[in-house]
Amino acid sequence: MGIQQTEIDATEVVIKTLEKEIVISNPQVSKVNMMGQDTYQILGNVSERLLSSEPEINEDDVKTVVEQTGASEEKAKETISKHKGDLASAILELKGEENK
Repeated sequence: MGIQQTEIDATEVVIKTLEKEIVISNPQVSKVNMMGQDTYQILGNVSERLLSSEPEINEDDVKTVVEQTGASEEKAKETISKHKGDLASAILELKGEENK
């Protein structure tokens, strides 16, 4: 009937959503092709990892904001985080604060 099944030698399967990652360790993965359509069947140990809503802040970005504004590293990190990694907005906010 046109059904083909292939085992895939996987070590881990990760499904990413906006809020979390579903991690399947020690998986048994089967690829099934039916009439040209591929589907996957996955069995294994399931765990979830919540994703941080905070952007990862690069130390070079912090250094740039500190140099441009004279703000402390802590204040620079806080402002970069507030602006979701947008350095220009962070710099403008911190420069605006010093002019008040």
